[in-house]
Amino acid sequence: MIIIDNLLDADQVEQYRAALADVPFNDGKATAMGMAAGVKNNGQADAQHATVQALANNLLASLGNHPQVVSAALPQRIFPPCFNRYSESQTYGYHVDAAIMRIPNTPDVLRSDMSMTVFLSSPSDYEGGELVIQTGFGEQKVKGNLGSAVLYPSSSLHKVTPVTRGERIAAITWMQSMISDQTIRESLYELDQSIQSLVQGGKANREELDKLHHVYHNLIRKFSIV
Repeated sequence: MIIIDNLLDADQVEQYRAALADVPFNDGKATAMGMAAGVKNNGQADAQHATVQALANNLLASLGNHPQVVSAALPQRIFPPCFNRYSESQTYGYHVDAAIMRIPNTPDVLRSDMSMTVFLSSPSDYEGGELVIQTGFGEQKVKGNLGSAVLYPSSSLHKVTPVTRGERIAAITWMQSMISDQTIRESLYELDQSIQSLVQGGKANREELDKLHHVYHNLIRKFSIV
């Protein structure tokens, strides 16, 4: 699980919120697959609405240009983001995301390797509504700051606890990584973050950095599926 702070700034979030206030939200069950439909109780912005499609494309561009997202997911394909809303008493019980998703209005499919939630509400705007992810270290609860995001393996069981006050608005999406193996992908992320830390520190030997870059990119060549 990876937290990405300030994926969107406050002004960007305000623009998303203002635009979403004017679009219809449908019953989220309509987009759930299989057993997930039985535990899903939220609203989802109409994906066919022109405003929603424009917002999704805008967020796609932000994700594709964000260094930490690219480093963590090494995305090959990103599902058009969906926007959901949880009002009081709404929840989404434990479920696992579909392994294969068809990209809307195309013949293309995507293997979901990583799931992402982008928080468009401040934690003070609502009570409850935590994203709970089952990991090898137990349950991890996330209630992200405004404009932050969380990336986690799509294979994880996860849920959103009932909202007891206020309203929780978020964007969700899924990514097919060029590195399908989760352990290798996580190791590559750690390696890249270490390299970036050395670069930012400004004290690393350039020759040694070049060697690390060489190793990193050759590992991607070895393990990527494109």
